[in-house]
Amino acid sequence: MGDFSEAWARTLADYERHLVQERDLSAHTVRAYLTDLAGLAEHATLLHVDPAELSIRTLRSWLANLQTRGRARTTMARRSTAARVFSAWLERTGRATTDAGALLAAPKAHRTLPPALNQGDMRGVVDAIVASIEDDEPTGLRDLAIIELLWATGVRVGELVGADVDDLDTSRRVLRVLGKGSKERMVPYGLPADDALTAWLQRGRPALAVAGSGPALFLGARGGRIDARVVRRIVHERVAAVPDAPDVGPHGLRHTAATHLLEGGADLRSVQELLGHASLGTTQIYTHVSADRLRAAYTQAHPRA
Repeated sequence: MGDFSEAWARTLADYERHLVQERDLSAHTVRAYLTDLAGLAEHATLLHVDPAELSIRTLRSWLANLQTRGRARTTMARRSTAARVFSAWLERTGRATTDAGALLAAPKAHRTLPPALNQGDMRGVVDAIVASIEDDEPTGLRDLAIIELLWATGVRVGELVGADVDDLDTSRRVLRVLGKGSKERMVPYGLPADDALTAWLQRGRPALAVAGSGPALFLGARGGRIDARVVRRIVHERVAAVPDAPDVGPHGLRHTAATHLLEGGADLRSVQELLGHASLGTTQIYTHVSADRLRAAYTQAHPRA
């Protein structure tokens, strides 16, 4: 993984097992943690510091070295967080006598407003798909159901592609999804998404289904469970059909769903539950999006703006 001591290699291997088996984190998240900590291990090895001897001085030295190499604030903040979580684990498991990262302050990351489509743009996307569907074309019906469901629920693309037909409760119009950390939640959707899903399940999916399709809610062109990369391509291509709409993928539709909910009067806690955010702080960035649009509308409309 990197050029560091045997003590660091053993400790990081133990930490990887902890992240996978005890915290049940995704492979992507585990890889990100270990990549960040490999840099710390290499720096500490150069200073002849083993994990048991990790100190706030070593951590600050590592971060200062990253800063001099021009690392972005977001990168610095992420690696600072990774170091704090890791050092707390070292102390908790008896691998270190102190929590070196307890006093480590994370560099404040710049929070940029996420791109989101306005309601007119979204209606344009939906109308363009409807206009393009000929003779119940299965992929067109599928794309419409995907766009409507992403807009209605704000689910992550991984949650969408992992959904099965049985995860739909059409009587209550809710979808069961498995989110980060294998946490299950129920997300509601409205009548337009329900109509699109009904058309897909009754007329689109049977046309694509093959013997090996299994229970997957959405299928690819060859009948297997649709891939997240295919969904990203679908979203980008369908949004591109609307003139002047910002280029967004499934994550942009997640931002769009949250923004429209808040603009419609939903409270922040409800949006947090819908999106499956562990922390309310993660959801709060969407309030900045809505406030920004409110300011734009005020500036345009009020005579004393």
